[in-house]
Amino acid sequence: MKQGLYTIAENKPLTEAVYRLRLAGDTSAITAPGQFVNIALPGLYLRRPISVCDVQEGLVTLAYKIAGRGTEQLTAMRPGTRLDVLSGLGNGFDVSLSGDEPLLLGGGIGSAPLYLLAKQLRAAGKTVRAVLGFNALNEDFCSGWFRALGCEVTVTIADGTGGAPRYVTDALPSGYSFYYACGPEPMLRAVFDRTAGPGQLSFEERMGCGFGACMGCTHQMRTGPKRICKDGPVFRKEEIAWPD
Repeated sequence: MKQGLYTIAENKPLTEAVYRLRLAGDTSAITAPGQFVNIALPGLYLRRPISVCDVQEGLVTLAYKIAGRGTEQLTAMRPGTRLDVLSGLGNGFDVSLSGDEPLLLGGGIGSAPLYLLAKQLRAAGKTVRAVLGFNALNEDFCSGWFRALGCEVTVTIADGTGGAPRYVTDALPSGYSFYYACGPEPMLRAVFDRTAGPGQLSFEERMGCGFGACMGCTHQMRTGPKRICKDGPVFRKEEIAWPD
């Protein structure tokens, strides 16, 4: 984990509710896809955690959805604004587990951190399939990014627009070597229940500190209580326990 000042290089809407934020600064602490940053915003006590979408030397790309006061405030911030950011938080996806034909499963804004994962998998010569789910067609902010990497992409639309499959679990292919999933908990549980093979799942959670001190994001897993921010947000399938 590193704390530093980052400069907004871009903050633009991709859809009505999703924005792309690019921050210039030290990216050396970001070592794996699936990690997140925690941003301090003026006047707000708690930082806002946002998953890393992409990273290059000196530039980190985030995609965030307006979900409350903090993210609403963030949309108004202009290029050149300086932000206090904790980077390199959480553990990420393990690319070495992928096998030759990995499957990526994203739900809404949970699709964003899968982009860096897809980028690394494609660079390693893997055949990547992605199933990305959105509530409505106009909420799809990123399927084109995955196609541009050479991934085979299926988009599911919960409202059934255009006859597309409605849910990610309606479009699960066969024959994949390993799966990676990120999205809201109901989607993750449905994926968990309907997949037989090995995988890693990334959890979304409200966080207090973002680095494991406050214990506010603790979930009970098979091996005991785990902090989503510190022990996760990525967990292997066999670690996960669901509440009754």
